[in-house]
Amino acid sequence: MKVGLLVTCLVDMMRPSIGFAALKLLETAGCGVLVPASQTCCGQPGYNSGDREGARRLAAKLVEEFEACDYLVAPSGSCSGMVKTHYPELFADDPSMLARVAALAAKTYELTDFLVKVVKLEAVPGRFAGTVTYHDSCSGLREMGVKAQPRALLAKVPGIKLSEMNEAETCCGFGGTFSIKFGDISSRMADKKCQNIEDSQADAVVLGDLGCMLNIEGRLRRRGNERTKVLHVAELLAGETDEGAS
Repeated sequence: MKVGLLVTCLVDMMRPSIGFAALKLLETAGCGVLVPASQTCCGQPGYNSGDREGARRLAAKLVEEFEACDYLVAPSGSCSGMVKTHYPELFADDPSMLARVAALAAKTYELTDFLVKVVKLEAVPGRFAGTVTYHDSCSGLREMGVKAQPRALLAKVPGIKLSEMNEAETCCGFGGTFSIKFGDISSRMADKKCQNIEDSQADAVVLGDLGCMLNIEGRLRRRGNERTKVLHVAELLAGETDEGAS
């Protein structure tokens, strides 16, 4: 099985450890993993900002890079959701390209969804001695149907306890350019999310999208919270944390 790993541009630039953790998990599951050196962005920022032509160019490039793979997997519900949900719209007026896009979209998965549903991963390398709470990122939940999958995998981590926060499915206020265009609203949403995280009394908040991670961690630290760790689910499952197994 050849799996194409879409690292995502945000992970590449801001937290490469997530990409390496995703690679470790896929290899643990017995997958042969392709990570094209030429990959950049899925086109979502341009798409969300109205630059459909720029998004089309990046989308066509991504299709070219990954369409020969058996599956396309991303440690992001946002980027996988862009491919699966929005690429067909981008090429609705181009029948030949639409067929290629549809074929790729059909085999595109968010990481935890792939590990649970396709390879049925039975054990994970990580461990965590403490309590975590899980934030359901909007795109992963609403576009990719990711809800039970990360929790099922977290249950396989030795030493971990899950404490569900209030309103785990409520947006953290990031929303890409939303946080820039509507900063005051975004900040209030982030504050409410951070309060729910703190009320759960968890040692760490775990989630599946780096954009949300950056937003939540930044707000927690501005609120004076230096205690609560903010971890991508791939990092925790792979043992790529301070407490994780190598």
